[in-house]
Amino acid sequence: MKNIKETFQEFVRYRFLLFELVKKGIVLKYRRSYLGIIWTMLEPLLNMIVLTFVFGTLFGNTDKLYPIYILSGRVLYTCFSQATKAALRSIRSNAGMIKKVYVPKYLYPVSSILYSYVIFGFSLIVLIGACLVLGVWPTAQILWIGVPLLLLLLLSLGIGMLLATMGVYFRDMEYLWDVALALIMYVCAIFYYPDRFIQLGLGWVLDINPLYCVIALFRSCIFGDPINVGQAVYTFVFSIVSLVIGMLIFRKKEDEFILHI
Repeated sequence: MKNIKETFQEFVRYRFLLFELVKKGIVLKYRRSYLGIIWTMLEPLLNMIVLTFVFGTLFGNTDKLYPIYILSGRVLYTCFSQATKAALRSIRSNAGMIKKVYVPKYLYPVSSILYSYVIFGFSLIVLIGACLVLGVWPTAQILWIGVPLLLLLLLSLGIGMLLATMGVYFRDMEYLWDVALALIMYVCAIFYYPDRFIQLGLGWVLDINPLYCVIALFRSCIFGDPINVGQAVYTFVFSIVSLVIGMLIFRKKEDEFILHI
């Protein structure tokens, strides 16, 4: 197994291939799609409208900023969900190329996560538009927006690398992860306020959920609230630890992948 220096040199040597894999992922995602990138921006907007109607109008929530609250959580959750699922499938979906030519295998899950992150960028355009329409104007706190965005990428990479390895050996992992993502969604306070969990004595469930911490930090930047340094540090440590563990396990097992795909 290569050491960190050799891995970094290899990454630099294949950086152009990584770029091409990211571009290929985006192209394939929208191949034969009439709406293409437009749907990437339209889908979160439609979700926001539906969730606002269900959890806002029907449940008597009259907060005029509630749609932004939902949308800001939804776009980050969707990015994490799509990125990790793409990473989980990345080795098997590229089995043909892996059997024919040598390419550092970690480029496949990394590129899958990166192209999902690029697509996520288009969703942010919708969020910006919705904020302007509903009167959520940027404050000085918006300067911290890079913190949750970076943490989201690191968290997706960390979990994605673990899933990429597990997906090779356990074919049912894709279905199990879908169930796990549904559970994660409900403990991310996407369409309800966290004080409801706190009132039930379940605030700790949110506190140990790194994705919720990312969403909370992101919302603080959007709504002009002070960011929670503790959440930022916890999520950063969690993401780095998961990324290191994920890369170590992946590099240890990657030579065996060809026997299982």
